[in-house]
Amino acid sequence: MRRTRPLPSLLPALLLLAGLLPLAGCSTNPATGKLQFNVIGEAKEIALGVEAQPQFINQNGGTIPSTRLVNYVTTLGHRLAEVSERPQLPWEFHVLDSAQINAFALPGGKVFITRGLLSKMTNESQLAGVLGHEIGHVTAQHVSTRMSRAIGLQVGLIAVGAAASVSNEKWLQVLGVGGSVAGGAYLLKFGRDQESQSDELGVRYMTRLGYDPRGQVEVMQILKEASGGGQGSEFFATHPLPDTRIKRLNKHIDEHYADDIARYRMKVGREDFQRYVLDELARLPPARAGNAKQ
Repeated sequence: MRRTRPLPSLLPALLLLAGLLPLAGCSTNPATGKLQFNVIGEAKEIALGVEAQPQFINQNGGTIPSTRLVNYVTTLGHRLAEVSERPQLPWEFHVLDSAQINAFALPGGKVFITRGLLSKMTNESQLAGVLGHEIGHVTAQHVSTRMSRAIGLQVGLIAVGAAASVSNEKWLQVLGVGGSVAGGAYLLKFGRDQESQSDELGVRYMTRLGYDPRGQVEVMQILKEASGGGQGSEFFATHPLPDTRIKRLNKHIDEHYADDIARYRMKVGREDFQRYVLDELARLPPARAGNAKQ
């Protein structure tokens, strides 16, 4: 009887294909210089942020009733966004009328900060640090990357082409829109590496405008003190703040910005912050949103 030759094993080829397919959704991020898996194009990213924004605002007390304060924060936010790697995004900056100590960003350039967090600050460099950090989450596409991974696990998404078949409703559900915002809170919670990455990007943007990067560290100290309970808990639902994060930020500033700090008189902005933020907060009625969780 004639013996047939065994077919070559398909396993190596299948393993190679499985390894290459995810690369179809990978690209190098211009802000971080790192390869990341993200199947959400910029147009989709912007659209999802626009659609998700109203619910996130409503769940956090709405916008604060002070045009003077909002214009101050918005102006600084846009200046920081303009020196980022994604100035073309339709950036928006919102001050939420909430006593929670929190700040977060949605895909496409929607950045939020609460009056509770603003009330803990003392100068403009601290505000620049927080806004720069949240801008960093957008430029590094942290939320979009987490959404891509989450939707991939749900529908077996591997390649970029498959993303086109996923409805906006499905994407928004992953982000936490259409029901409880708890899903969004999960997506806005980042690991230590991503938080450190956004810290460094925030320092990059604020120093490009001449702000003292030590304002970023001051914010971390404020948040660390607030983490003992009460209002601080909401921030730590989305922003882990271990002592090592403060140490890493101090080390980064010492290594990359020590000469600038020694050579130049970098901006702090206590008087403007007092006039446009603290004085405004003092005359406003109590926040509409207290410590209700997202």
